[in-house]
Amino acid sequence: MNERIINELIESFGKLLMAGLKVSLPLTIASFSAGLIIAFLVALAQIAKVPVLRHLVRVYVWIIRCTPMIVQLFIVYFGLPSIGIKFNSFVSAWLVMSLSVGAYCSETVRAAIQSVPVGQLEACYCDGLTFWQGMMHVIVPQALRTAFPPLSNSIIGLVKDTSLAYSVALVEILATAQRIAARTYDYFWLYLEAGLIYLIICSVLTVIQSRAEAALERRR
Repeated sequence: MNERIINELIESFGKLLMAGLKVSLPLTIASFSAGLIIAFLVALAQIAKVPVLRHLVRVYVWIIRCTPMIVQLFIVYFGLPSIGIKFNSFVSAWLVMSLSVGAYCSETVRAAIQSVPVGQLEACYCDGLTFWQGMMHVIVPQALRTAFPPLSNSIIGLVKDTSLAYSVALVEILATAQRIAARTYDYFWLYLEAGLIYLIICSVLTVIQSRAEAALERRR
C-alpha cells in the first residue's frame, strides 16, 4: 500500500459511509419494518384455523425461501416492466427484501407465538375476546420477547443483503466502491474498505441489539 492508495481510501471512506447512511441503512430499516408486519400476518395466518389462507401463505413462504434473492430482484426490476409494471431501484429492492424478511421471520414469529401457553388464548376467549384480539393484545406482546433475538439478527443479515441491490442499479455501499474502483483500478482496497463499512454498521447494530436484549431481560 503506497501513499496514493492511502489518500484514495481516506477520500473514498466518506463516500462509502454516506452511501451506507443514505441508502443501505434506510433500505434496511424500511425493508425490515414492512417485512416484520408481513411476518406477523403470515404467522397468524398459519396459526389461524383457515385452511385456504394457511395454504396460501405457505406457498408464499415456500417460493421466497427457495429462490435466490438476486433472482427475485431481477424479476421485479427487469422482468415486471415487460408486462407494464415498473418500479425504481429503491422500491424494487425494498419490495423484494420486505417479502424476504416476511417469509423468513414468519417462522420465527410463529414459533414464538406457539411457545406461549395455549391456556392464555383460551382465557382470552373466556373474557370475550376474539382470536385476533387475543393474539394482538395478549399473545403477541409475550411472543415478541422470545422472538426479539433472532429477529434482531435478521436486521444485521439484511444490512449485508442490501449489497445485492447494486445489481439493480441502486447506488449503495458496494456500488459506490465499484464505481470508484472502475476509475482507479484499486479493486482490492476499495472492496476491502466497503467490507469495513459493513463491519462498522453491523457492529453498531450488534451493540444496540445486546443492550435491547438486556433491557428486555430486566423487565421480565
